[in-house]
Amino acid sequence: MTLEILTSDSLAPVRHGFFTRRGGASSGVFAGLNCGQGSSDQSEIVAINRARVADAMGVAHENLVSVHQVHSADAVTVDGPFRDKPRADALVTDKPGLALSVLTADCQPVLFADATAGVIGAAHAGWRGALDGVLEATVDAMCDLGADRGAIHAAIGPSISQRAYEVGPEFFDTFLAEDADNARFFANGHDDRMFFDLPGFGLHRLRKAGVGDAEWTRHCTYSDPDRFYSYRRTTHAKEADYGRLIAAIAL
Repeated sequence: MTLEILTSDSLAPVRHGFFTRRGGASSGVFAGLNCGQGSSDQSEIVAINRARVADAMGVAHENLVSVHQVHSADAVTVDGPFRDKPRADALVTDKPGLALSVLTADCQPVLFADATAGVIGAAHAGWRGALDGVLEATVDAMCDLGADRGAIHAAIGPSISQRAYEVGPEFFDTFLAEDADNARFFANGHDDRMFFDLPGFGLHRLRKAGVGDAEWTRHCTYSDPDRFYSYRRTTHAKEADYGRLIAAIAL
């Protein structure tokens, strides 16, 4: 099966892709294109999957760059392949030949580009990172490399949608403590439960950061098991582990 790569018109002509699970070498619960080196999948199979992504992005295998994601608001500037992955959740560069990548399985994969300035970025934005400012940190780091904030285009890839993201009252309180207006990203559920709009919150933060354009591809990871891995779906199914989707962008 060939790779399935979702793209955003707003990021064109910059090379990029939100890769689905289709077209990979993994099997079992990881069946497909599992690119998670931190999963319990066979490391050599994950390496094959990542090599396929690098080939699709047109970069050397070692130039598919990623970080050790920790749900932080930290963005790093990349000049070349890492010897040791830094603990961060976003990457930016102005160097051709590198593909910046992030892994997700419900969290938001966000790709950024200022095509005129030749600056790109990628961010892993779960609720914690988005609330703490990882999207704004990515934009700031791109501007430090010469990007024009208003010329930056950002696209959120496959993420868990509001209808599948049920949360408790403590979660709601955490967002309201940050800003009472965040209540608009929650819908009432059963009893004290609520449904959180993670992509809607991400778009709000991107637009507030002043980017020129921001969109979500409108793919829900939880609701489409044939195409996407989902941490929450795996938890509900009581499976032992789950695959990680990859999103990448390159100059």
